Amino acid sequence: MPTSLPAQALLAFAIATCALALWKGGTAERVAALLILVNTTIFIAKPLLPASLVGVTFLMADAMTAFGMLALTLRYGSLWLGGAMLLYAAQFALHAYYFVTERPADLFKATVNNLNFLGILLCLALGIATAVRRRAAAANSALD
Repeated sequence: MPTSLPAQALLAFAIATCALALWKGGTAERVAALLILVNTTIFIAKPLLPASLVGVTFLMADAMTAFGMLALTLRYGSLWLGGAMLLYAAQFALHAYYFVTERPADLFKATVNNLNFLGILLCLALGIATAVRRRAAAANSALD
C-alpha cells in the first residue's frame, strides 16, 4: 500500500476514474477500467506476496495489462487506447529494467512509475469524455 500522500492521491484518482469509466464509459472504457483495477489491486497486494515473487508478479501484471490494452486497441481503434497501451508498455520496461539489473526501487523509479500511471489514467479520462460526448451527440441527433 502506498504510504506517501501523492501516491495515495494517485490511487484515489485511479479508483475514481475507473469507477467513472464503469458508470459512464462505453465498452472499451469499461474493459480498460477493469484491466487497470486488476493491475492496481496486484500492486496494492504487494505486502501479501513473497519477496521473491514481487518483481515477476509486477512484470506479469504489466505485460498482461499491456496485451489487454493492445487487444482493445485493435478491436476499437481508439487513440486514447493506443496511448494507454504504450504507457503500460513503458511501465513494463521500467519494471523489467529494475528487475533485470536488480536495482532497488528508488525515487526515480517511483516518480516515473507515478507519472506514467497518471498518464494512463488521463488517457482513460479522455476516453470517458469521448464516449460521453459521442453518446450525447447521438441522443441529440435522435431528437432532431
